[in-house]
Amino acid sequence: MKARAPGKLVLSGAYAVLEGATAIVAAVDRYATADSSAPASFVTAEVAAAIARGALVSAPAFDAAPLRAATDGRSRKLGLGSSAAILVASIATALGEAGLGGHALAQEAFARALPAHRVAQGGGSGVDVAASAHGGVVRCRLELAASPEATVAAAGPPLEVAPVALPAGLHVHVVASQGEVATRSMLGAVRALAREAPERYAAWLARARVGSDAALAATTAGAFVAALDEQFRALAELGRAAGVPIVTPAMECVARQARVLGATFGPSGAGGGDVALYVGTEALPAELVACAAREGLERLEVALGARGVHLVEDGAPSGAEEPS
Repeated sequence: MKARAPGKLVLSGAYAVLEGATAIVAAVDRYATADSSAPASFVTAEVAAAIARGALVSAPAFDAAPLRAATDGRSRKLGLGSSAAILVASIATALGEAGLGGHALAQEAFARALPAHRVAQGGGSGVDVAASAHGGVVRCRLELAASPEATVAAAGPPLEVAPVALPAGLHVHVVASQGEVATRSMLGAVRALAREAPERYAAWLARARVGSDAALAATTAGAFVAALDEQFRALAELGRAAGVPIVTPAMECVARQARVLGATFGPSGAGGGDVALYVGTEALPAELVACAAREGLERLEVALGARGVHLVEDGAPSGAEEPS
């Protein structure tokens, strides 16, 4: 049995989602593929956690090359959620063998993958798992007031997930850095700030919540761009306060040029490098492409709203399942 699960891009709500804000996350058309006909040559921490929790019996072989980049003879992550995609695809192979497909497959894969991913990652919202399982563009919100039983079962607060439509006329383009970032270290620095300087953290959170709420409510491309720009500025301040480059100097340089052009530019997800987003009401201008290249950032071809986890037959998506 083979299954594919897409990577993700966090468009809105990075970090603030951990405090109850609503994030907007898109699945992208780069997939991890798992194949239960052969054992994994390498077992990821997330898949190992799923096995330990009884969500999976054994680790299938997988190929996540589309979600990674080859540099100097080695593979590095791009920041597109490869760990979540591998986990969701791996679990889906077992569910497919049990007869599940379509929407039921996506729902069950999400339910099994979310706690395993959180255990392996030492926490996190799970929005990348949601995108890999459900596909499309979704809004995600942690149910922080959930019952203790539900919180324990999910290894953290349950995650509410629902489809959301982006405003018409919005242009989103992705660029990637030449390095990779340890997401856990970035999150750790922010958690330390929350403990050691709660007033500064609360001030940042309030500003970020305004931006994430505005993005969710935006009905025009211009309003969505303005809401993201507010969040990117808040993320830059959060990084400076926490002593980590959530918005790197290279990103800040490109962002200044993007704002001149009436657009915005900033990190997707934890930041610090990996992938960044150009979001505007016009297509990505050539001068901004050149500006990004000078800063060591390269255009990454991806499309948003990709299909969620699904079974594949003979190397091609099966037409038997309903879209998830």
